[in-house]
Amino acid sequence: MKRIAVLTSGGDAPGMNAAIRAAVRTGVSLGLEMLGVRHGYTGLIAGDFVPLGPREVGGIIERGGTMLGSSRCPAFLTEEGQVAAVRQLSRGDVGGLVVIGGNGSQSGAHALSQRGVCVTGVASTIDNDLVGSDVTLGATTALDIALEAIDRLRVTASAHGRVFLVEVMGRRCGYLALMAGIAGGAEAIVIPEAEQSPEAVAMAIREAYRRGKSHAIVIVAEGARHDADALSYYFTQHAERLGFELRVTKLGHVQRGGAPCAFDRLSATLLGAAAVEHLNADRHGVLLGITGGRVTASALADVIHAVKPLDAHLMELAQVLSR
Repeated sequence: MKRIAVLTSGGDAPGMNAAIRAAVRTGVSLGLEMLGVRHGYTGLIAGDFVPLGPREVGGIIERGGTMLGSSRCPAFLTEEGQVAAVRQLSRGDVGGLVVIGGNGSQSGAHALSQRGVCVTGVASTIDNDLVGSDVTLGATTALDIALEAIDRLRVTASAHGRVFLVEVMGRRCGYLALMAGIAGGAEAIVIPEAEQSPEAVAMAIREAYRRGKSHAIVIVAEGARHDADALSYYFTQHAERLGFELRVTKLGHVQRGGAPCAFDRLSATLLGAAAVEHLNADRHGVLLGITGGRVTASALADVIHAVKPLDAHLMELAQVLSR
């Protein structure tokens, strides 16, 4: 194996650039020629490769997003798209591919692996819903950004004696909402893994007021059945009976845009380097993640169909601390 390509796919996450940097510089140190694939699987199908060396990846470790660009690529879900991608790798004499991304990206990596491509994955998604890593790249930075917003909103909530509802990202995983709720001292947390009715949320807020609190913060995951829109509608319809106002803030893609924190930079560096080292040692078809504080490799076939559970103890703790 003389030539390895690096690809970022799906939603961008802080730490992707640090992983690219580590992969490229590790590859060069091993005597490999390194390439970048621009715009994810869309660029792979088109053969959009660019040479990368130590200088091309200089000054990017502190930057959010991805210097290679990313995209959603419906064409890659088809057999024709995957065949075209394999053909481009063969034409470019690319012996290995590093895929940095989340669930969908690693499903694509597995599909390529099934077609004979030497692939390693790097667990990278702010949702932290990917099995094979305790905390995926970008999740810690996204949590820090959410927490800063919650702290700021609590100042206003306290000043006006109001209820603020903050919706965070995470798709169908409640990790960000749960952790932000615990760290931000939320009075109620709504996540897909432990659904609550709007009336149950209202009851939690009323209880908070009864205990002497002058304001309240509710954190809701975007993937919850009763998301920010559903809860806002319910509270508006029952405002007179409930007796308090509610203000909604959706953080959305703000959570993806921050410069990676120290943890994400260090984790990305370890995983980017390990992804190339595995390919160079002819160990592929795996996802690299951080488990128990160590870099670990999990078979892609085992990762892509698994569901990552939330810690039940943390969900119980969140209820205790909100009282």
